[in-house]
Amino acid sequence: MANNGNKGLGRIIKAAQYSWQGIRAAYQHEEAFRQESWLCLLLIPLGVYLGDGGVEKALLVATVLLVPIVEILNSAIEAVVDRFGSEMHELSGRAKDMGSAAVGMSIGLTIVVWALVLFE
Repeated sequence: MANNGNKGLGRIIKAAQYSWQGIRAAYQHEEAFRQESWLCLLLIPLGVYLGDGGVEKALLVATVLLVPIVEILNSAIEAVVDRFGSEMHELSGRAKDMGSAAVGMSIGLTIVVWALVLFE
C-alpha cells in the first residue's frame, strides 16, 4: 500500500487542516458559535485572572471552552439531519432537540462552575 499522507506527521497535519476547516465553517454559518467565540475571548482571560490557583483557572477556562465544542457537535448533528431531508420526522426532531439540550447543559455547567468558584 502506498502512503497517501494518512500516517505519521502527514495524518496529523491533515487532521489539523480538517479541524481548522470545521472551526471556520462553524464561525461562518452558525451565529451561536460566533457569539460563543466572542464570549470565549472575553471570559477565558477573565477566568485566568479570577481563578485562584491552577485548578480554579482550569475549571473556569475549561467550562467556557466546552460550550463552543458542544455547539460544533450540535451544528454537525443539525447539518447531517438537514442533509437527509427537510420533511418532519420524529427522530430528526429528537436529534436536534438533544443537541440543543447538550448546548444548554454545557452553558448551565459553565454558570454553575463560575458561580461556585467565584462566590464560594
